[in-house]
Amino acid sequence: MVKKYIVTWDMLQIYAIKLAKKILYIKKWKGIVAISRGGLIPAALIARELGIRFVDTICIASYEHNCKGNIQVLKKTKNYGSEFIIIDDLIDTGSTAKIIKNLYPCAYFVTIFAKPKGKLLVDQYVIDVSQNVWIEQPWDMYLSYRNPIVKSF
Repeated sequence: MVKKYIVTWDMLQIYAIKLAKKILYIKKWKGIVAISRGGLIPAALIARELGIRFVDTICIASYEHNCKGNIQVLKKTKNYGSEFIIIDDLIDTGSTAKIIKNLYPCAYFVTIFAKPKGKLLVDQYVIDVSQNVWIEQPWDMYLSYRNPIVKSF
């Protein structure tokens, strides 16, 4: 049985601020690369807190609601180097992180949430979550899970 951890918008903002405080003085950051889609909102929150204006994306498809699929890199960025933060909402098994570490070996990889199987692959995170927990992010919620409108057609 999978347990759920429901994240509200205010919780996400609090966690993002905690993450920003952890990485603020590590170095002078030049930019952020968000892993789409889960890292988009955390990246915006972190960029605001750290005063970063340069935000890019790497697009990776690995999840469909409650189901892990094949990982596909849909869009890469150039390798910006060690002055850039790569952010995702969570690290689960580490499959996506391994791709990120291979593509961007010098980047600083952070997440809000970390599960045991993957957490050694991130440089920084905020919240430990058990491996058997499904994290329901606020952008996926509507009192209960709601499919995106594109799936209605």
